[in-house]
Amino acid sequence: MYNIGIIDKINPKGLEILDNKDNFKYEIITDLSTENLLKKLPEFDGITLRRGKIDSKILSNCKKLKVISRHGVGYDNVDVDYIKQNNIKLLVTDSSTSTSPAEHIMYMILSIYKGVNMFDSIVRNGKFADAINLDIKENFELYKKNILIVGFGRIGKKLIKKCLGFDLIVNVFDPFVDEKIIKSFGGNKVSSLSESLKTTDILSLSLPKNKDTYNLISLKEMKLMKKNSIIINVSRGGIINEKDLNFALDNKIISYAGIDVFEKEPPEKNNPLLSNKRVLLSPHAATFTRECLENMSIETVNNIIDFFEKKIDKSKIVSL
Repeated sequence: MYNIGIIDKINPKGLEILDNKDNFKYEIITDLSTENLLKKLPEFDGITLRRGKIDSKILSNCKKLKVISRHGVGYDNVDVDYIKQNNIKLLVTDSSTSTSPAEHIMYMILSIYKGVNMFDSIVRNGKFADAINLDIKENFELYKKNILIVGFGRIGKKLIKKCLGFDLIVNVFDPFVDEKIIKSFGGNKVSSLSESLKTTDILSLSLPKNKDTYNLISLKEMKLMKKNSIIINVSRGGIINEKDLNFALDNKIISYAGIDVFEKEPPEKNNPLLSNKRVLLSPHAATFTRECLENMSIETVNNIIDFFEKKIDKSKIVSL
């Protein structure tokens, strides 16, 4: 009998699978405090992990733990050095978490480019006829604009198809992906991030946070961009320097931003981006669609079952 800890609530579809497995039992852990995780996690052979931070202090007490199955693809909330040294496997949902984030990026781009909130407000406030007199300076067509996709993994590959559907010119910066692959998707591989930023209208970030990508986009990079350019980040907080972003927006160095993720989540109330009118915000919710949450739950649970039944697909295992 394998004892599984479900760390944070997941969609019931995944739990139904465990309910029908005689050799698995599970417990849902909703108190994500370090104190409670220190107390509860030593009981489990494997855990699924959505929110919550699993550091070496917690892991060092988990002598039975063989596997962590992430509800998602990012794993900056796991001490990867410890699990590598102690042969604890890390699994990710590599097939269910790309469509919704790619759509969320397009939602943010379209909302910013097409003045969704502005037009909605005009109609609701009884100023429908006044729209014809608006001085349109910030609403644009997507046609033939340059988008730079930084990171060409699962989300980037889904996003490029949507961008091409809007006749965007797509450039891709990812040193780890061959030019032939990028071309096969209809994109142009660029070798210099700083040079490509100079001609970019829309910058979209879809890459993991690590020591190489932390503060990848700071004021230095923003100053290279066009004054009417926008930045979209639905990947991880910390890839954009938030103080620099707020400064760049306030000083019209760039035009607008769409931010789904923050370096500290939830963001502190005094975070200036929360009151900046040049930012479209969402609460780390790019995967929050009915389909995505159901599929992630199912894949997360199937991954941990497949691991213990020794039939896990190698593509699900993170190479550390």
